[in-house]
Formats: sequence, C-alpha cells, structure tokens
Amino acid sequence: MRAQERTPAILLLQDGTVFHGYAAGSIGTTTGEIAFNTGMTGYQEIFTDPSYYGQIIVMATSHIGNYGIKNDEIESDSVKISGMVCKKFSDVASRYGGDGSLNEYFEKENLVGICELDTRKLVRHIRDKGAMNAIISSEELDIEILKSKLKTVPSMAGLELASKVSCTESFEIGTENQNKVALLDFGVKKNIIRSLVDRGCHLKVFPWNTKTSEIMAWNPDGIMLSNGPGDPSVMPEVIATVQEIVASEIPVFGICLGHQLLALSQGLVTKKMHNGHRGINHPIKNMITGKCEVTSQNHGFVVDVDSANEHDNIEVTHVHLNDNTLAGIKVKDKSAFSVQYHPEAGPGPNDAKYLFDNFLENIIKAKQIQTV
Repeated sequence: MRAQERTPAILLLQDGTVFHGYAAGSIGTTTGEIAFNTGMTGYQEIFTDPSYYGQIIVMATSHIGNYGIKNDEIESDSVKISGMVCKKFSDVASRYGGDGSLNEYFEKENLVGICELDTRKLVRHIRDKGAMNAIISSEELDIEILKSKLKTVPSMAGLELASKVSCTESFEIGTENQNKVALLDFGVKKNIIRSLVDRGCHLKVFPWNTKTSEIMAWNPDGIMLSNGPGDPSVMPEVIATVQEIVASEIPVFGICLGHQLLALSQGLVTKKMHNGHRGINHPIKNMITGKCEVTSQNHGFVVDVDSANEHDNIEVTHVHLNDNTLAGIKVKDKSAFSVQYHPEAGPGPNDAKYLFDNFLENIIKAKQIQTV
C-alpha cells in the first residue's frame, strides 16, 4: 500500500507478544485464533474457505494481493477468515480478467488485516508456542485495552462453529437421474460440490444439523460429510447422526471435519494440534497403494492415531509424512472412508482427486449389489 495511505495497526497475541504494522483492508478491530498458511498462491480461496471461520490467518508468503481477486475464485458466499496478517500487501492488482484489488474486496467484506510486519518471526513464534488467540486493531492502539478485549475471546478448543457457516435450507444441484449424493454441509467448499457434479452426481445439500430420517427420505446413493470449522468433539448430535448414516450401509465419504466426525462416530477420539496443518504442499502416503501425494490441508484438530490403531474395525489408509499424524481412515465392514486433507484442492495440487472417483466407484458397486 502507498505510504501516505497507511494507518498504524497492532497485532497482539494471547501470550502478550506485540507486533506493529499498518492496516490492510478495513479499519477496525478483529479477534480469533491465529494460524499460518504456507501456500504461495490461492489466497482468495483460502480467505473464503469456511474451515477458516474464526481464525486470523498469517500468510507465510511475502506478497499478498498482487494478482487481485476474481469473482469465480471464491469457495463460499463471503470472506470467512476473521483477520489477515502478511508482510507485503499490494494495493495494485495486475491480472488479466481480474475483478479488482484485494484491498477493495476486504473493504467490501469489512475484513480487518495488518501488513508490514515480520511474518517470518511471527510464524516461528507460533510454531514454538502453538496456536493461540490474537487481536488486530487499526482503531485502538492502547495495548492494555486490547489485552482486555482479547481475554473475552473463547478458545477454539470446545467451540462449535459449523452452525455459523452451514446452509440454513437444503438445495439441489447437478444432473437429474444420476447418482444421488446427500451432502451434509458443515461449511462446504464450492470445489467439493463442483468435484461431485463434474462426476455426474446429483447433489442435495443439507444443513449441518439435519436428522438422519430427513436425509434418508431423499433416498441417496451416497453421503458426503463436508469440511468445516471448529472442534468436532462438541457436536454429539451430529456424531450420532453420522453413526446412523454409517450403519445404513450407504457409501460415505468424509473430508476434514467430516473425517473427524466419521472417526468420532466409530469410537475414535480427536485432539487439538500444536499449530495445525495449513498449506498446499503437505506430503501424504497412501498406505494401501504405497504411493505418496502432495496435498492441500487446513485443520487444527486431528484424529488420534493411537485410538485408530486400538479399533480392529478401523484401517489407517493415509499418513502425514511430516509428523506421522493420521490423515485417512476406512471403516472395514462398511463402505465408509475419509481423509483429513482436501482432495478437491482449491487452492492446491490435484494429486488426491482420485478419492472422489473412489467414492463414485463405491456408490456404483453398492447400487449393483442392490439390483442383484
């Protein structure tokens, strides 16, 4: 941004650490859990991903906003992050077919950000100390006042957020008379919907707290459990619904929060991570094929791998190669599987898109068994 337009801003972390910078986007104050994303492209998709709801995102790459925004590159109906932190924030957008600058987009969405601070130092601090709450302000620079406001912000652990980003009414999309997929929306990204529609599915998207009876009344061929934000362990009614869905013998595919809910429905446990996985170059090993894939990830909770190994009916199908955390499971006696990462990408690589094909194969196989 141009020097004459800069407004001073402050980033205050829960442990008392202070960073000084300048405002990016709207002038104001925002709070949330601070986390960092290591992706070097796809910032618009990141900012509109519902899984980031309630989080202040530190962009580890140096330049943000230089290619502006494009209206067809959003993953939901609005910006979902609580705030944004970056090193260099460009007010100039250079891109063929673009629809404006990121700063204009942030101002329209009333998103508060901060730039011109040492993001390398900040990311190292979060890596060492772990995820914590933070506050950004470009309207109040008194540290003591900001500390007082920050104390009122709830911890992400124990926070249910799917209800904040789910659709409120069901809707249908896709080709009629094709494979019918019921999608339980905990904060679904548009690219998950696209990935299924592109494979000839007819989707009905249901709100996060829809009862099993209503889902089954639509007579789906498969059921998708979407991504979303928050702590999965505080969603007991949804966990019970997923348990009933799995017991129905209908093929199930879970992503991110949907993966965690599937695991919880089978008696596994989840835990809060030190600082989570957020980026587009995370290495995953498929334990069934032995092949590795580069993946897009965004999560602060994970299924405990020891609890998976203790359940004879659970097969660990994918493992994160950086820290050996659990990245995918399969229920052995059911047609149900899930992964912790994002095979739909948006942004990110396409290595894991085969999982949607696997889901469709399960649906077709189940339909053939029914007709025998």
